[in-house]
Amino acid sequence: MNTATAIQGTKNAQAQRVAFFVPNGTIESLKWLALALMTLDHVNKYLLGDKLAGAFALGRLAMPIFAFVLAYNLARPGAMENGAHLRTMKRLLLVGVIASPFFMGLGGLAEGWWPLNILFLLALATASMYLIEKGTVANWFAAWAVFLIGGAFVEFWWFGLGFCLAAWWYCKTRSRAALLVWVFAAASLYAVNRNLWALVSIPLILAAPLVEIGMPRLRNVFYMYYPAHLAVLLLISTVLGIRV
Repeated sequence: MNTATAIQGTKNAQAQRVAFFVPNGTIESLKWLALALMTLDHVNKYLLGDKLAGAFALGRLAMPIFAFVLAYNLARPGAMENGAHLRTMKRLLLVGVIASPFFMGLGGLAEGWWPLNILFLLALATASMYLIEKGTVANWFAAWAVFLIGGAFVEFWWFGLGFCLAAWWYCKTRSRAALLVWVFAAASLYAVNRNLWALVSIPLILAAPLVEIGMPRLRNVFYMYYPAHLAVLLLISTVLGIRV
């Protein structure tokens, strides 16, 4: 391989990177961390009556990390062209529907169903990103409609959607404006969480490029795990007679 070929190969590799680049294994590790924090939070909420010290605070990091991983993957060059947005939306909506009976059965929701689980939040965020990427004025209006109307029905509401979109913007541009909006979106989650622990996710994520972890990707694990862990929690809570 000559020098010119090597240089061109390096340029091609760099072109395939998002502006805010995190090694693939590290992205996968962040997803596993979010899974662990989500599980801890749900066990504490549904089985332990929020009595486990620190679990609620740590659990506030789960959604922001999941949102970042989604945003990062959809910000990758070529994501729009290879149909990643539509595939992701279909999976999120399908598994969100599958998980809904367990999520609702665990209790603690208004009218027994509201808000819808986090997979619907991520699906709406994906739809908004897709419409924005399409680029026409009509699609931008549609993206706003998805945000404003859909945000009323999902976990973390508009604040969670805003976090997803701000993270996506930062991943695509690494601009200061995007970072400021992202931090503001994290702080706005105070309206849901009644604390500012979501802000801790920002420095954690910003430090991720500094660490390269050789974690292999296990495709679709999250999609299988989410309804499965809710089903297990519902079974245990039913046997023990625990209601939120």
